[in-house]
Amino acid sequence: MNARAIHQNFLDKLRQERGNVESSLVLIPLIFLFLIAVELIVATNLRNSDFSLAQSDASSRAISGALTSSDRVIELNSPDSFTHMKLLITRRRHSLPQLVPGLVALLGGNSVVEVFGAAVMENLN
Repeated sequence: MNARAIHQNFLDKLRQERGNVESSLVLIPLIFLFLIAVELIVATNLRNSDFSLAQSDASSRAISGALTSSDRVIELNSPDSFTHMKLLITRRRHSLPQLVPGLVALLGGNSVVEVFGAAVMENLN
C-alpha cells in the first residue's frame, strides 16, 4: 500500500465516524453539570453534619457549663420568679471544597458553611 492509499483509507474511516463532534460538544457541559450537582450534594451533607456537631456541642456544653469564647449565652425572661433560664448558642464554621473553580464567586456566594446549635443551660445550684 502506498501513502496515498493509506491516507485515503484513513479519510474514509474518519468520514464513517459520524457523531464524534456532537458527542464531545455534549460531553463538556454534561461534565460541568455533574460537577455542579456533586458540589451541591457535598455542601448539603457538610452543612448537615456540621449542624449535627454544633447541636451536640451545644448540648454537652450546656450540661457541663464549659463554654468557649465563641459561645453566646442569652438570658430568657420568665414569668416565674423562681425560674431563671439561659440559652446557649454555639457556632461552627467550615469551608467548602470547590469542585468547579469560580462557581461560588460567579453565583455571588460564600464558600463557608456557618451553622448554629442551641441548648438550654442547666442551673448548677
